[in-house]
Amino acid sequence: MRVFLDFEASSLGKRSYPIEVAWVFEDGRGESHLIRPAPGWTDWDDAAEAIHRIPRRLLEREGEAHEQVAARMVEQLSGHALHASAPSWDAKWLNALLRTCGYPKHHLRLRKTTDMIVEDVAEILGETVPPAGRKQAAAAVLAEVCAAETDPPAHRALPDARAELQRWKAALGAAEALRARSD
Repeated sequence: MRVFLDFEASSLGKRSYPIEVAWVFEDGRGESHLIRPAPGWTDWDDAAEAIHRIPRRLLEREGEAHEQVAARMVEQLSGHALHASAPSWDAKWLNALLRTCGYPKHHLRLRKTTDMIVEDVAEILGETVPPAGRKQAAAAVLAEVCAAETDPPAHRALPDARAELQRWKAALGAAEALRARSD
């Protein structure tokens, strides 16, 4: 099953770490977890806090132990296709969390959401578009869906993961409508 995953982090620096994670399965089930910083996770950027609005003191007071969050992720997400809007960043924070808790670096792997959406849309378009232009047509469908979005990113993990799910569903719907017009 497809899963849409998002992290918020302490900063965009080299020593940044995850402070919030959320995931949403394609059927709409989702979870969100604030992550209490592990010992040694000290990097903090006030500018990043101004964007995600999660103070470090809140994480220290109400965040779940990083080991608990990592174990929950492995339990819930192993064997599923994980997607993120910015997999290079999200994978950095995912790997930091997993490594800190003793899991192999790539125990869970992320793929770019837009790549998956384009593939799914191209499959729906099928023979309505010549094979040579199918990927380009699918990318155009996704671009139209993205252009129609009016809400900016929330910069909170669960709403942003849900937005990725909705973008996928909207692109599939647009592809189905395009295919129906061609039949």
